[in-house]
Amino acid sequence: MAISFKYWDDCIDPKDMEAMWMDPDVSTEWINAGETRGQKVHLSRDPDGQPFLTQTEMKAVTGIIVHRHFLSQIDPDMICAIAELESDRQPLEKRYNRKTKETTMGVVQLVPKTAEWLFSEMGYRTYEIEGDPTLLYRPFINVYFGAAYLKWLSSYDQKERNEEFVVRAYKGGIKKATHKSTLDYWRRYLSVKQSLPYRRHSYVGHSSRTNASAPAAPVSVKTGDAWAYWDTRASPEDMEELWKHPDVLKEWAKSRERKGQVRFSHDAEKRPYLSRIEVMTILSALADISSMRFVNGVGSCTGIMGIDFRRATWLYKDLGYKAYKVHSVEDLSNPFASMYFGAAYLSWLSEYEGRKRSPQFIVQAFLRGPENINLQETGTLWVKFEEVLSYYEHTKKEHGNCSIL
Repeated sequence: MAISFKYWDDCIDPKDMEAMWMDPDVSTEWINAGETRGQKVHLSRDPDGQPFLTQTEMKAVTGIIVHRHFLSQIDPDMICAIAELESDRQPLEKRYNRKTKETTMGVVQLVPKTAEWLFSEMGYRTYEIEGDPTLLYRPFINVYFGAAYLKWLSSYDQKERNEEFVVRAYKGGIKKATHKSTLDYWRRYLSVKQSLPYRRHSYVGHSSRTNASAPAAPVSVKTGDAWAYWDTRASPEDMEELWKHPDVLKEWAKSRERKGQVRFSHDAEKRPYLSRIEVMTILSALADISSMRFVNGVGSCTGIMGIDFRRATWLYKDLGYKAYKVHSVEDLSNPFASMYFGAAYLSWLSEYEGRKRSPQFIVQAFLRGPENINLQETGTLWVKFEEVLSYYEHTKKEHGNCSIL
């Protein structure tokens, strides 16, 4: 039986529908089109009768998914531009590639087996996708797995990849990322991205912070936001340990926190991060370099320590580090879990290939992977680490030599 969507309500759940109505641009567009809150909302149709998302709706879907799952890691406009090129924002678009013998589906034209791989092996388990590829016709699910794939491409082979590589690899595969066959796609992508409507109500911005000793000032966050509170990320036992720490207690008392509702600090773009007092260890310097202490991570970095799901799973299953469970990539948004697996990985690196390793090797292997280390070529990472570590050494002198881990 062919899949058919007449209403938005046919392809998203009530929670996502509410999130769409909460977007000011979407609610304005829907009300102007005669839609009413509490009743089914019609999908737009092209002259051939095919449903499509308006650019306002596409931006909202992308913004919601990125805000929930890829904060600071994926540019929402990248996904919107790809949706324009791949499907004209048509959720029921389906194409068969005779060369690859693969079928792509949905607004960002994802291959079902790629989505299933991301679910089963890479830990992206917010949406149950195995066994029912037709779920990729649903915009939220399609964009979620598309964003996960873009994130994976951005650190392919443990190397930070630029936007051009990611976009061209998305179109033609890894082997065609630098081939002339994907160059025209990249040029059209840039043109489409530049012409996208201005995002007045942005879910997440993009900026860089070069002064590691001066994070952006915290801002207020709506009550109930899952990313607003420490207590939603850490276990009661871990929270109790934090409350016992004198410097943390002093900092939290100063900001008038109370048990059960301890707020994360947030930067001007509402990205949650940990203060230096909250993470005062050598691991903290690595967290600064990897993720700038943002809870979700930054770019291809997963979590505050940048330990990805596969590595954490390996440490958990094969090496026996089981103090924290890791069933999905979401588990690594818990700062305690991310730091725990970060420390476990450092321990393993310290005796990589059965040899006692130098601090320079360990730090650079943590950041780039042990197989990619050339101490002469990557020495700048060690210099950066020492620079960032000096901030923490200074803080230790002011607050006393201590660790919260």
